[in-house]
Amino acid sequence: MSEKKIRITQVASGNGQKPGQQATLIGLGLNKISKVRELNDTPEIRGMVRKVAHLLKVEELA
Repeated sequence: MSEKKIRITQVASGNGQKPGQQATLIGLGLNKISKVRELNDTPEIRGMVRKVAHLLKVEELA
C-alpha cells in the first residue's frame, strides 16, 4: 500500500516573513526559491503547507 505524496515547490522567498513562517519552510526542507520536495501527504504536512501557502506551489502526485 503506497502513501499519497505531494510535490511542494517554493516560489517566493521566506525573507521578510514572520519567524514562524521561516521556520516552517525550513521544517518542510525548503530554503531557496525553486527548491522542490516530495513529501507524504499527512495532516501534519498539510498544516505546515497551509501556514506558508502564499510562498509555495503544491501538486498532488498519484
